[in-house]
Amino acid sequence: MQIRFLSISLVFVLVLSLLAGCVQPAEDTGEQQNGNKEEEKNSGVVNLYTSRHYESDLELYKIFEEKTGIKVNVVEGKGDELMERLSVEGKDTEADLFFTADAGNLHLAKEADVLQPIESDVISENIPENLRDEENYWFGMAKRARVLVYSKERVDPSQLSTYEAMTEPEWKGKVVARPSENMYNISLLSSFIEVMGEDKAKEWAKGFAENMAREPQGNDRDQAKAVVAGEADVALMNTYYIGLMAHSEDPEEKKVAEQVGVFFPNQETTGAHINVSAIGVTKHAKNVENAQKFIEFLSSEEAQGQFAEVNFEFPANPNVEASEFLQAWGAFKEQDINLSVLGKNQQDAIKIFNEVGWK
Repeated sequence: MQIRFLSISLVFVLVLSLLAGCVQPAEDTGEQQNGNKEEEKNSGVVNLYTSRHYESDLELYKIFEEKTGIKVNVVEGKGDELMERLSVEGKDTEADLFFTADAGNLHLAKEADVLQPIESDVISENIPENLRDEENYWFGMAKRARVLVYSKERVDPSQLSTYEAMTEPEWKGKVVARPSENMYNISLLSSFIEVMGEDKAKEWAKGFAENMAREPQGNDRDQAKAVVAGEADVALMNTYYIGLMAHSEDPEEKKVAEQVGVFFPNQETTGAHINVSAIGVTKHAKNVENAQKFIEFLSSEEAQGQFAEVNFEFPANPNVEASEFLQAWGAFKEQDINLSVLGKNQQDAIKIFNEVGWK
């Protein structure tokens, strides 16, 4: 009888042990499920801060979503405002990616410590070394050239040659450009510092400012309008604006685009200045893997073809041809520099603009 009681007791203890063992994993499973839900929530999205506001970009994001199942959440704004937002938000930011125009702006973001480097063989194969940060903090996705846009009525393109030639007396009162504070101009001068040296870059800035037909004002489109209106004969502009104006729904912008020509300077010397729209992964990104996949997609031939065809930008991926509209301007020689120098030289460029009186 005593032996039987002992056996029953042992069975009872064993049952309790088994039950206890079952209960504990149930708690762990609940925690694991919560963790999986959180992981699933993060793995299915990528959050983008962008200063680009093109319908074609939104179409690309949809294609990416369909291919990967990763939802692209987009916050649009001006580049400097989004950069400031990243700084203020710090580690609490929801942003995984920062996408904006001009390598100079991406350099500022890098200096502000709001980006992080990533390594990707796919991106390295798709994007040439000169179009990405030397430490892989940002990557160029689409190129534009800053060129001379001239009046077809008053200027024979054979009269044009280099950026430097626009400082000659014959162009006095005949050129226009945006204000010096514009990043496109800062990057242009930064490239001149690199390819011709600081002294000659300063000579160019001084001579061009002295030849301006009016005080610097407006955006790139306004420079083309000033040329057509007869205020000047030649303007400094980015190429893609001409493409956008030529295909605009505004008939006046179309007329302006029809009356101007595009000239790529310095083809016998240092080449035409180029810049990029570029993207980087934010320092406190919660979805780094998805962010990398997004950049890899944007650098692909499929996505690059969309940039080229719809936005009239030159593809950063060398395996993709420019649109027929851009090809009609002909092939051109580019400056042989890594675009990281546009950021490194920008403070010197700003100093020069101030010294020579380019407002």
